[in-house]
Amino acid sequence: MFTAAGLAVLFALVLAVVRALRGPTVFDRLLAANSIGTTAILLLAVFGFITDRPEFLDIGITYALLNLVGTLAVLKFIRYGDLGHDGIEEARDT
Repeated sequence: MFTAAGLAVLFALVLAVVRALRGPTVFDRLLAANSIGTTAILLLAVFGFITDRPEFLDIGITYALLNLVGTLAVLKFIRYGDLGHDGIEEARDT
């Protein structure tokens, strides 16, 4: 049963990679990259259950946190053009 789930997650991963390569906008590609990270976490969890090694869940949780931070960093870079931007200048202008 877990093998079928692993194959389904691999198929979803392939679909997300295709979406990342063919996405017309930057935001489509970013969403696809986030989906690739999420399906990779699912694949780690399924692989951990198949091999009876629960420490893969810890690796998946760590990868999920890195995926979140990376997505937020890319969104901030797209919006401001700089990762060091603090937003104070925009507050003074309004």
